[in-house]
Amino acid sequence: MDKKVTVVGAGNVGATAAQRLAEKELCDVVLVDIIEGVPQGKALDLSEAAPIEKHDAHLTGSNDYEASKGSDVVIITAGIPRKPGMSRDDLISTNAGIMKNVTEQIAGMSPDAVLIIVSNPLDAMCQVAFDTSGFPKQRVIGMAGVLDSARFRAFISMELNVSVENTHAFVLGGHGDTMVPLPRYSTVAGIPITELLPKDRIDAMVERTANGGAEIVGLLKTGSAYYAPASAAVEMAESILKDKKKILPCAAYLEGEYGINDLFIGVPVKLGATGIEEVIQIDLTEEENAALQKSAAAVQELKELLKKLKS
Repeated sequence: MDKKVTVVGAGNVGATAAQRLAEKELCDVVLVDIIEGVPQGKALDLSEAAPIEKHDAHLTGSNDYEASKGSDVVIITAGIPRKPGMSRDDLISTNAGIMKNVTEQIAGMSPDAVLIIVSNPLDAMCQVAFDTSGFPKQRVIGMAGVLDSARFRAFISMELNVSVENTHAFVLGGHGDTMVPLPRYSTVAGIPITELLPKDRIDAMVERTANGGAEIVGLLKTGSAYYAPASAAVEMAESILKDKKKILPCAAYLEGEYGINDLFIGVPVKLGATGIEEVIQIDLTEEENAALQKSAAAVQELKELLKKLKS
């Protein structure tokens, strides 16, 4: 295939992303992990499924980054996952070190790649990848809003008993408890959910969306979500690889948009071959803007924590 995507981290999210990429025949896939045999074994297993799933994507597993050379997109899932009772922020110290190391290797092998960051705490890990890679801001993107919006859409579908294909939702802000679901911009077949549901039901769905990851962690007890996060990362990769120019909510580095500076925050963006082609600015009510600024303040705290860890 003429496109190549490297997935760093062969755990549940990474392996599922590799599977989705291959089965959609979007690209050849390289799966990289430090644990000897794991990426090789999962790549071989996926390759052996190819005749049944009817795709000709080539899958490679490796413990070093040489195999990733010349990647068009790199999806970084490496890092320790959340455990019950653990917040995304608790992960910051360990995962910042992992992200720095991974990004150094990737930037050397694929200097023209677009980076899609999945590791938590998401907004802080985007900052580490951005600072380490030296890539332009358009080519460092966080996977957050696509996942959070998908969760919101799923809950809307469940609540109204309608097809998920008819649902659209926007979730802005940091990937955490301060995320900002926007019911006004969330629709079913073009009809705002504010006209279809009472406020108390919408508020309940908004709260469930904000706690979506924690709900799954609590149920699984030994891990965190991976099917939906993998699908979200692959939707972003597909828009980039095919230059689809989809409008998707992603963590982007803002320089004045929405009144926010020098932070990675979830906002709607146009994703094309070069990464983020445009940050879409939508009108927010006073209440929505206050919630977004509160979310930005929470991300700023993580950024300050990163600075302390460096010093």
